[in-house]
Amino acid sequence: MARRRQLYEGKAKILFEGPEPGTLVQYFKDDATAGNGAKKGTITGKGVLNNRISEYLMTRLAEIGIPTHFIRRLNMREQLIREVEIIPLEVVVRNVAAGSLATRLGITEGQRLPRSIIEYYYKNDQLNDPMVAEEHITCFGWAATQDLDDMVALTLRVNDFLCGLFLGVGITLVDFKLEFGRLWENEEMRIVLADEISPDNCRLWDTKTGEKMDKDRFRRDLGKVEEGYQEVARRLGILPEAGPRDMSGPEVMQ
Repeated sequence: MARRRQLYEGKAKILFEGPEPGTLVQYFKDDATAGNGAKKGTITGKGVLNNRISEYLMTRLAEIGIPTHFIRRLNMREQLIREVEIIPLEVVVRNVAAGSLATRLGITEGQRLPRSIIEYYYKNDQLNDPMVAEEHITCFGWAATQDLDDMVALTLRVNDFLCGLFLGVGITLVDFKLEFGRLWENEEMRIVLADEISPDNCRLWDTKTGEKMDKDRFRRDLGKVEEGYQEVARRLGILPEAGPRDMSGPEVMQ
């Protein structure tokens, strides 16, 4: 593994300098957290599966014209991505009542919403990623009105496409989180999809049984966490032939 400089480490991923200017290497860890880091653990093989699942979904989205930071997968745990200026917002799409929405509003979990809801959360671990309104976002300069318009338009297209894709393999896309970044090319800027799309940031339920196949199995101590992630990859047709075998981590240059 080539030596390279680590730039950032989050709860689930590490970012390294890329081989060319304007690129980064994104490494997927097996670490799992819940409750903004209050609960910590390891899901064996999660990094391998999330890398493959996110690669597949980002590639499919690019095919319908959704701009993303993804370039290509490098190996079992790493992918090459474009360096972007991350907008400090989580854009959450809710199709079915679950999680904090069900708790916050007293809605029965599993109730399909009359229409999809988009919520914004300010990315700040110290503040537990508080929910914010468009007025907060534009007032504090986290994103301009045009940025938000672009993000919402992309989010709705992503939701429509992924709902259909997952439904085709017997999975209900309950809700999910997206992140976006500003990609600068010469003097021009455009908003692109960033981060990852995987069972870490999507609620994915079996359409017939309601069985959870996402990180809620870890959050709620439901057991068979690895099997849930593997089942998503299996249904998408991308489970690695050798299984989610482990790989040693990259060599970090301080």
